[in-house]
Amino acid sequence: MAPNDSAETTGEATSGSVGRRKAARYIVPVAVAGVAAATIGLVPALADSGDPDLPAITAQELVEKIAASDEQQLSGTLKISTDLGLPSLGGLTDSLLPGGTGGADTSSAAPEAKLTELASGTHTLRLAADGPDRQRLSILGKGSEYSVVHNGADVWAYDSASDEVYHQRAEGGAEDHPAPKGVPGTPREMAEEALAAADETTSVTVDGTTRVAGRDAYRLLIKPKQSGSTIGGVRIAVDAANGVPLKFTVAPSGGGKAVVDAGFTQVDFAKPDASSFSFTPPKGARVTEADELTERTDGKADELGAFPKELSGLGDLGAVNVIGEGWTAVAEIKAGKDAAGDLSGDLSGMPAEAQGLLGAFGDKVSGDFGSGTVFKTRLVNALLTDDGSVYVGAVTKDALVKAADTAR
Repeated sequence: MAPNDSAETTGEATSGSVGRRKAARYIVPVAVAGVAAATIGLVPALADSGDPDLPAITAQELVEKIAASDEQQLSGTLKISTDLGLPSLGGLTDSLLPGGTGGADTSSAAPEAKLTELASGTHTLRLAADGPDRQRLSILGKGSEYSVVHNGADVWAYDSASDEVYHQRAEGGAEDHPAPKGVPGTPREMAEEALAAADETTSVTVDGTTRVAGRDAYRLLIKPKQSGSTIGGVRIAVDAANGVPLKFTVAPSGGGKAVVDAGFTQVDFAKPDASSFSFTPPKGARVTEADELTERTDGKADELGAFPKELSGLGDLGAVNVIGEGWTAVAEIKAGKDAAGDLSGDLSGMPAEAQGLLGAFGDKVSGDFGSGTVFKTRLVNALLTDDGSVYVGAVTKDALVKAADTAR
């Protein structure tokens, strides 16, 4: 992989090329071409020995290639691995998640509940898409399969493990039922988010070439210029022929395996068979309509089990403020106040046993802000101060403490 230098450009070339493109794209919106010109590396990368020998391309040209991509038809297999370093809480996690297994007023086939599984572990997915009105996503398990099928005005979801079906329909037809904003976890949606967020705190360069799912691809490297971020870099493998992101990898700044690694193992850009988007509930399956589920759970959004009820004394969240910018931005959530004007999130009144439980899951820290507990994952960390304020971001523990001190 050949190294790159970064260089600044003027904004005219970027804005001009963007203005000539369509206003909206299905696969990757043109907004990704709005990456600040100062972040783009102009020196093209050439392939190392063993990598595909592709024409030289600059990062600016590669970003524009992604934005110009208009592939609306594809099918393939994806492998997604996520390692955030979260502890396994077993059935407790299910009982806390909306749509989890914690009550009878839910459906295990509801997408909001099932797709949270992609937040950890390794999963194999099948994907088919035919424009904005027809998509199918299947998560393959051991002896089971979960599928979400969007066909015009209908969204069907089926969990073969529980033999449950979820159905949602827009009464006004397909025009009143917009397509989902991409499929969660696909390289194209991840690339869109990463490029849309790039600014002057970001370095964007070409990092050689590679092959993904049997296709030649360029590799785009996005890295923070700042210190203190938990993200070391983001690599996007971009199809050399059509500009579709084929693989997306997030590496932690602390080293080790990728936090997120999502990529196609097989992909075909031909029109999928129409049968891919048809669905009939299996005989005997329990079918739950979205409206019916809403009626059953109406007014119960806060009833997530005994554990969160015990934490109700933390009170409502107060104002949210952002400290810093770019990769080291930290969200500050001030503790709200109760009717008496006291901080409702103050933890000093919690029983010693409860405070000890919080401490067991985090690291005690102190600074000019006072004291608190930092809860860590490999990507996002959070500081909960003893007075109930929260500081959260994709930053190191030291960066959280610094942000809390700055706020005081």
